[in-house]
Amino acid sequence: MTIKILITGGAGNIGSALAQRLIENPLYFVVIVDNLSTGSKTKLPDEKKENWKFINANVNSLKEIASIMQSYNFDYVFHYAAVVGVQRTQENPIDVLNDIDGIKNILMLSKNSSVKHVYYASSSEVYGEPVELPQNEHSTPLNSRVPYAVVKNVGECFFRSYWQKYQLPFTIFRFFNTYGPNQSTDFVVSKFLKAALKHEDITIYGDGNQSRTFTYITDNINTCVKIFEQKLVVNDVVNIGNHELITIKTLAEKIIQATNSNSSIIFLPPLKDGDMTRRQPDNTLMLQILNTPLININDGIKMMMQNQLFLNSIK
Repeated sequence: MTIKILITGGAGNIGSALAQRLIENPLYFVVIVDNLSTGSKTKLPDEKKENWKFINANVNSLKEIASIMQSYNFDYVFHYAAVVGVQRTQENPIDVLNDIDGIKNILMLSKNSSVKHVYYASSSEVYGEPVELPQNEHSTPLNSRVPYAVVKNVGECFFRSYWQKYQLPFTIFRFFNTYGPNQSTDFVVSKFLKAALKHEDITIYGDGNQSRTFTYITDNINTCVKIFEQKLVVNDVVNIGNHELITIKTLAEKIIQATNSNSSIIFLPPLKDGDMTRRQPDNTLMLQILNTPLININDGIKMMMQNQLFLNSIK
């Protein structure tokens, strides 16, 4: 029997990789919904596969998403659609807040349909400035005030509340910086790599001492698909991220070295808000689920440089 899966935001970095992975299973039929505001058709799966369909629609519009969900009777929903990117979300706070409509639409339609389980793409941004490192799913307070983080936090509350009120099962993925060949070049790893390959200056907001962990897309997708297929982390939350800390300045230096680039590092004034000093997940649960070593940043950079899809995107 065919299992029907909806992925909202499926033309974005993580959503498109999830779609590509799921359609490898001929028992799955995947419908990708994206309004292409930040996603791109170039990221959609292999056209040789017939078990998927793309629909250009806005999940924040009840009329548009209701028509799709009523037509397909989905078994599972991955709600990944959102306005993303620190600078983009700062410049478009109302668009970010409108994403609450999409969350409500997905949940309301799911509870009244054949949907058995909903999966939600939350973010490390919900933790705000760290009060502890690593940041644990259940002990670290969610204290960020920027619109993007607030919306993700509100979204988590909606998913929990729909379980409490309507018994709609959920899983919350808190994604930490995830990079890969489908990542837009306004995100840090792909942005730096593009500049280095073109021998252009690499710009950093602030002094570059803010630290992050970077997760290669393969580790993200392998974990999420395993959670989905083995019915793990039911009605709970899991951090999806690497644990190896690196400063943004060191990341730029590593990329310059790996590409043998003539690029210089240029420091800009710090962003007014949303650029946290440190971020590191407690990924104990993720590592237990995945049960394989994570891809380190050096290997991830090399994999990006060898990926033709990424190289084509920066020409």
